[in-house]
Amino acid sequence: MRRWTRASYLLIALLAPTLLAATGDPQIKTEHPYYPGELAFSTFERLFKTQAEYYKRATGKDVSTDEDKALAAYYWRNLYYAHGEDGCQDYWDQGFKKADKTRDYWSGLFAHGFGLCGTTHAQWCAEMEYLLGPCRGRVVGVPGHNSFEVFLTGGEYGEGKWVLLDHDVSTVIFDKEGKRLLSIQEIAADLKTLADPKFKPERQRGWVVAGLHPKDAYVYEAVKSAEYRAGYENAPPMVHLRAGESLRRYLAPGLEDGKTFVYWGRNYNIGGIPGPTRDRSWVNQPEKMYGSKNGTGYKAGQVRFANAVYTYSPDFAGGGYKEGTLDESDAHVTLEFQSPYIIGCTPSNDQAWGIYEPGAKNGLVLSGKGGFAVKVSTDQGKTWADGGSLEGTLDLTDLAKGHQQYWLKLEKSAKDLAASGLTIRTVCQCNVAVIPRLKNGENKITYQAGGRAVLAAGPNADQAAARIVDGAFGSPKVTLELKAPRGEKAVGIYAAGWVASGNPPREDVKYQIEYSTDGGSAWKPVVKDQQIIRRPYEPGDFWSQSFSFGKVDLEPTDAAVRVRFGNSGNKGYRKAEAYLVYEVSKPGDVEVTFAYKNGAGEQKTASHTYSGKPGAEDTSWTFDAGADVNTVWVEYKSK
Repeated sequence: MRRWTRASYLLIALLAPTLLAATGDPQIKTEHPYYPGELAFSTFERLFKTQAEYYKRATGKDVSTDEDKALAAYYWRNLYYAHGEDGCQDYWDQGFKKADKTRDYWSGLFAHGFGLCGTTHAQWCAEMEYLLGPCRGRVVGVPGHNSFEVFLTGGEYGEGKWVLLDHDVSTVIFDKEGKRLLSIQEIAADLKTLADPKFKPERQRGWVVAGLHPKDAYVYEAVKSAEYRAGYENAPPMVHLRAGESLRRYLAPGLEDGKTFVYWGRNYNIGGIPGPTRDRSWVNQPEKMYGSKNGTGYKAGQVRFANAVYTYSPDFAGGGYKEGTLDESDAHVTLEFQSPYIIGCTPSNDQAWGIYEPGAKNGLVLSGKGGFAVKVSTDQGKTWADGGSLEGTLDLTDLAKGHQQYWLKLEKSAKDLAASGLTIRTVCQCNVAVIPRLKNGENKITYQAGGRAVLAAGPNADQAAARIVDGAFGSPKVTLELKAPRGEKAVGIYAAGWVASGNPPREDVKYQIEYSTDGGSAWKPVVKDQQIIRRPYEPGDFWSQSFSFGKVDLEPTDAAVRVRFGNSGNKGYRKAEAYLVYEVSKPGDVEVTFAYKNGAGEQKTASHTYSGKPGAEDTSWTFDAGADVNTVWVEYKSK
């Protein structure tokens, strides 16, 4: 049964891209020793290379064994992710207070950077799937905490053993001789001794026990539950900037004036600054982790949220607006927005979860004139919310907050909008650790444009449901259909299904994700015969759900792409997601700007313009940032 029929390919088949000059997937990295920026880790291949470099620099060892891989990943995650309460995404269209926490790896890393123990460890399962192999990482419940174990092989681990790898409380534990890492079950058998950071610290090879607080490791009393494939990977972070659009990322909360706080998480209100924060973390003090004897210590606001600000002034007079247009007529223009970051807000109150309450501001703000009506959709155009009429300033934050995408319908023709002076400002929360930072002295900047963008049917169920052409959520089969906008060519698929896999999850069930580019006549695999692999030892209880996920490259096509989910065990899909990666066919130039200070001095800037064409890494830009450098913001601006 086809459900996505309302003006389907009016909205997606779109205008010919003759005037387009957008920037697809611009990325940079600096020479900062710990926080170089997204080009160093925006895919798992890049991430693992960077982790190996950090590990070698700290320990002097190459990453050659399973244990090395696990410890390198543990080290990096400690430097980039903090324990804290992230804001929910309204996955089930039942309101944020009834929603689930983010289980996608890339959204967790880029949009949040904070998560409670179960949240971050669920996301980490996806990384371990690629680093070590299928079901080689699992979330493990212990009293009052959700921990993490990985399955290591070779050397002291022989055919394989589960071992503790808990970055949430910054703890790994070696045996008494320092020969190998231990499982939670083994630690529990001699907890008083092994959980003590002062017991034979030399056996730990530079990895302190309970790095955040000296009592943390005493939670490993017993193993209560296990979660297999508890998280997943959607499309890696890609930014798509249209001509006249910029993305500026601020490392410190407060935006331009230092006092406009826009975030998406719990308001801890520490040190007079609202929003998510963590006082004990290796983030922002990475050089202290390896070899530490006393842990992170306490510092109010050790790590806080950062912001990613999109500012877009569509060129209605010259036709550049078509780069972001989904459809138009003599009576309206519909624009799209998609980001790897999450739209935040300034809450209407200072309560812990004020972000969920009405009256929020500063997340999505339109300015201009003309008195035309504006509508917002966060479910791929299935439903529309009335945003009022624009004459001056219109704050639509409550209609978009907590999402990574929206559609904006301007009820006036492009010709009439030419004199509106419309500017759209979307303020997102992002993880401070993923923003490129400068180092003291000479800086060489590496730039690369991927030339790609993402059409996302997810992560929310209603965003994916708008694309269903067969089956249904809650059933064992469902098919989504996507088509690259503006006549562009699709080149890749990322897909994930959230499955009611059972307690315990059945190992004999085979999960399939397939795709078709010919309307369903022929199908090829994204995921073939994927299964839950359970390995002893095991607890007596399990999470009754899991994810089936994968990715595939496509031969470039402008046809509609169908993505079909199914399994051999009649297991229902709570929801499914599909992300279509497409080429930006007419790339424009991009200007990269760093703003920085030297100590407490005046703010300075340095800029360079690159070609937006996909190609090899460009290392042509170098500049001297001076001594005692402090990066304030970094901006991409499409020309």
